[in-house]
Formats: sequence, structure tokens, C-alpha cells
Amino acid sequence: MQQQIQAAAASSRALLPGFADPVNDAQATFRAALDAMAHPGRVNEILADTGVPQGLSPAMTAMLLTLVDVDTPLWLPESAGADVLAFLRFHCACPIVPSPALARFAAVPGGCKAPALSACHQGDPAYPDLSTTLLIEVESLSAGAPAILSGPGIQSQQVLNVQGLSEDFWREWRINHQRFPLGVDVFLTQERRICALPRSTRREN
Repeated sequence: MQQQIQAAAASSRALLPGFADPVNDAQATFRAALDAMAHPGRVNEILADTGVPQGLSPAMTAMLLTLVDVDTPLWLPESAGADVLAFLRFHCACPIVPSPALARFAAVPGGCKAPALSACHQGDPAYPDLSTTLLIEVESLSAGAPAILSGPGIQSQQVLNVQGLSEDFWREWRINHQRFPLGVDVFLTQERRICALPRSTRREN
């Protein structure tokens, strides 16, 4: 028993801190997320200071600290590390669910396989906002083949260069867009950068 207590204490001491300034950092991150959703395909930067567990980026960590809590079930790939789970359970107290179809948020750290968009909760006709929001860490938000985007929040067209999405992502995205007002919203993260793809956004090319 004493060894278990000591191990638990050591684990607690090893946990990284959350936001340095919880109120202001969460508010700033939330504003950055809202601005990204209002301007699909535009890359924003998150400046909030937080501990970053191995496997997450600063942007994805800040987004999860801001958006996820005890009332928002979260899905993570099985390959997500123990440090990530311990960090989120301690700082967010969020329930971890076994399927993205049960999750309000699904987070895919770098190197992990993202679920198919159709495997996520699509929302309900009366409450389309109850669908899953998917966060995917990508390799780059400045390199890669350009995707030409249009739709609400885009004056004419928005070019997004992204590298690290699955080969099927844009095919799945076309089908996801056709489900509107149901469907999944996506945030792409890379280091301190984020980019939003609301379900109302179309890829033109």
C-alpha cells in the first residue's frame, strides 16, 4: 500500500501544469478557435502558455484545455500515450469514451490514425451542434498540395496548404459537407497553429 501511495504521489508530481493563466489563456484560446471557425482555412496562432504532454502539440493541448471538461466526452486513439491521458484526466476531468460516435470531441495526436468522419457523431436533426468536433494534428499548415476552399466565412476562395491528412480525408470531407446541417467540424493543429474546417466549407478542387 505504501508503495502505491508513493507511486501515485510521484505520478501527481510528474504531471505537467495546465494554463499559466487559466482564465485569460482559456479566453484567448477560445477567441482564436472562434476566429478560425469564422474564417475557414485561415491559419491562426495560439499563444497561451501551458505544459504540453508528450504526443500533443501546444495548440492541441490549449484547445483541449479550453473546450473539454467533465460534461464533454472525449475520444482518443488507442495509441495515444499514457501521459496524454493522465494530463487530460487531471486538468479536464473529461470522460474518455471508446468510440468517436460517443464523443463531443475527438483528438488525434501526431502519428495517430484519425477516425473516418462518418464514424464520428453526426448530430441530430433537432440539435446538429451535438455532433463530434474532430481535432487532427498535421505535419504542416504551410506545405503540401493546396486545397481551394469556399463557403460561408470565405469572401471568394481560401487556399489551404496542409500536409499530413489521410489519403481519404478530402473524399470523406465532400460527403461530410453534403450532410449539412449534420456532419463533423474539424480543427487542424500544428505546433502553435490552428485552422478550422466547418462542415459548411466546400473544397473546390
